[in-house]
Amino acid sequence: LSSEIAAQARGFALIAGVDEVGRGPLAGPVTAAAVILDPARIPEGLSDSKTLTAAKREKLYDLILGAAQCCIAHASVEEIDRLNILQATMLAMQRAVEGLRLKPVKVLVDGNRLPTLGILAEAIVGGDAKVAAISAA
Repeated sequence: LSSEIAAQARGFALIAGVDEVGRGPLAGPVTAAAVILDPARIPEGLSDSKTLTAAKREKLYDLILGAAQCCIAHASVEEIDRLNILQATMLAMQRAVEGLRLKPVKVLVDGNRLPTLGILAEAIVGGDAKVAAISAA
């Protein structure tokens, strides 16, 4: 939680984590999620989803949905073909953030690139293993 704690100490109350799901699929849309965790109800065991068992991911999914503000968004196959996979991923991330009921004041994104958001954002390489909100996404 060090990234979230540091941001909150600087006055950023609502922090969203963003990550894409399965970028580079053989077929289908690209999907991204944005999550704002409730600091009082952070599910135990959050980590990079690739390191978790399927059963643990499913359990965390239910806990996250019950304790956090979440939005899952997509970019279609047609958008991938028109934009390219990287730009379609950025579009799905942008849609996920825009779809949150509560608007974050800062967004932490897994990776080394940022979608266009119009709010303060930070890219964190390996963020899905370092930042709870990104792990939840």
